[in-house]
Amino acid sequence: MAELATIARPYAEALFKASSSDLAGAGAWLERVAAIAANPELQQFADNPKATPEQVLGVIAGANSAELPAAANNFLMALLENGRFTALPEIARQFRALANAQSGSSDAVVYSAFPIDAASLNGVATALEKRFGRKLQVTVEQDPSLIGGIRVVVGDEVLDTSVKARLEQMKVALAA
Repeated sequence: MAELATIARPYAEALFKASSSDLAGAGAWLERVAAIAANPELQQFADNPKATPEQVLGVIAGANSAELPAAANNFLMALLENGRFTALPEIARQFRALANAQSGSSDAVVYSAFPIDAASLNGVATALEKRFGRKLQVTVEQDPSLIGGIRVVVGDEVLDTSVKARLEQMKVALAA
């Protein structure tokens, strides 16, 4: 996996520099296209020597909900022509990390056993921003194995207030 990160880094940095005037816009289309590119069938099609870069770009444009800007088409064409299409999800991850570093924010993933409504999420996000001392881009993923509560991952920091974690702590305390 380190090889993929090494391949993706110069593309992410180049895109970051080229789109410095509109990082939010570039990040938005890059996230959408990266989600499409993560599809194994599309990756297999892109790797097919009989498929032209224009055909692959047509499939991506068809799957995308909005028309891609010219810069996005040029970027994707460069990836396809250089055989680097499989690195697109990693490029998006590194681009997001560069944009976060510039804005002084971080990505936070909140794992919850149950769906969280928007009002509750805003309250949780505010509390987490105070706790971690920086602006957070919060996403939510459901994990029924938590039983209750939430587990938050911000970079390499983890805040686990789930019922599952508390049960594990009690198990360790009782076993000692």
